[in-house]
Amino acid sequence: MKKLIFACAAFLLVLNACKRDEYYRDGGLANPNFNGNMLQYLQAKKVPFDTIAQIVKLAGMESTFSNEDFTFFALDDDVIKRTIGTIRTDGLNNLLFYSGKDTVKTLDQISPVIWKKYLQRYMFKGVNRLKDYQQIDFDVRSVYPGGLYYSLGGNISNIGVTYGTANNIKYIGYRQLVLTYIPDASKPNDNWFINKVSSSDIKPTNGVVHALAFNDLIGGAYFGFNRNDFFNDVYYSGLMPSNSSK
Repeated sequence: MKKLIFACAAFLLVLNACKRDEYYRDGGLANPNFNGNMLQYLQAKKVPFDTIAQIVKLAGMESTFSNEDFTFFALDDDVIKRTIGTIRTDGLNNLLFYSGKDTVKTLDQISPVIWKKYLQRYMFKGVNRLKDYQQIDFDVRSVYPGGLYYSLGGNISNIGVTYGTANNIKYIGYRQLVLTYIPDASKPNDNWFINKVSSSDIKPTNGVVHALAFNDLIGGAYFGFNRNDFFNDVYYSGLMPSNSSK
């Protein structure tokens, strides 16, 4: 009888181990699929993408996000809040206020052309998951360089996957997708703005979404990565009348 009990226990342990192996092989049992298009996904995830969904509409890109297949690195709403800022924070409104210009009260005061230009810095042709990108090691980029990609806005970025260390063995641990904005295409190895991905391979009915992690570094903290580009475009184009003042 004892032998039978031990045999059953051993069988259950083996079965449980197989389940764990299946989990690790699949990279997790969470369902990455979303039953809706990319815009509907952003609208459904009000935290953290409610403002981003609004900007998609302001940029006149509802059809693109609803129908076309592409890869989108989704920045969170806090990036927009930090970019616009207040007169007391290091954001756009601080620049406008101390330059004697009107400040941004509603997002529709910024030109749709500007919203579209900078939103496209996060959009890339093709449907690419984490497995489709090359490895990058920021310590030995000559060996593991990642890959260079042009965004739909025409800007260049490096996209790669970092391989973590486990049990003191390099490259067998956690894998994380990284988007790095390169401000000057003529100097592709200089002044990188590194942005890690918190959740990758989210799959709406069109395209794929990679959600960017919170980033307090200057490149990830502002819309369009290089905040001076966005600030200057808004500053020199002027603000449109807001809905509240019409």
